[in-house]
Amino acid sequence: MGKGRLEAFSDGVIAIIITIMVLELKVPAGHTLGDLLPLAPVLLGYVLSFVYVGIYWNNHHHMLFPCHRVSGAALWANLHLLFWLSLFPFTTAWMGESYLAAPPTVAYGVVLLMAAIAYWILQQTLIAADGAGSVLRQAIGSDWKGKLSPVLYVTGIVLAFWRPWAAQLLYALTALLWLIPDRRIEGVIHGAAGEGG
Repeated sequence: MGKGRLEAFSDGVIAIIITIMVLELKVPAGHTLGDLLPLAPVLLGYVLSFVYVGIYWNNHHHMLFPCHRVSGAALWANLHLLFWLSLFPFTTAWMGESYLAAPPTVAYGVVLLMAAIAYWILQQTLIAADGAGSVLRQAIGSDWKGKLSPVLYVTGIVLAFWRPWAAQLLYALTALLWLIPDRRIEGVIHGAAGEGG
């Protein structure tokens, strides 16, 4: 089957996730910049989660581009990924409103970890659907960022029990790692565009 419905549905769900996160932001009682200070953890959590959702949306698009087939297993794997992404608004709000306490920071890390695992599962099902000549498999290569991220998330989860702020810093650094453009799939996209033109 084609990938159009999977892309459209995923785009819609991700747009709703971002909308829910922004609706969770509460307007301060006062009207000065100082009134925003108590909301700083909430705002910083929102920015971090927005960046993560943006990274997943961007990488999801790039991952699907070279794929030719989508199997039933890939549809379920995609729903699995969307499930974990849909928990971002909840864990973001809980973490921000608790001023980065340990349990919400751990929960946020668990959601990050499970989303990363779900993304890897989706990636593998898409590769399997395209078969031995999968362009995606060639583009991914060793996937060092994909292997390093779960290790960083687990480290952050453990660290959150003692130093929630350090775990948050580790989560943010992991996001920065993914903000650097991934040349592997970009190369495949440009190569495919050149062949088509």
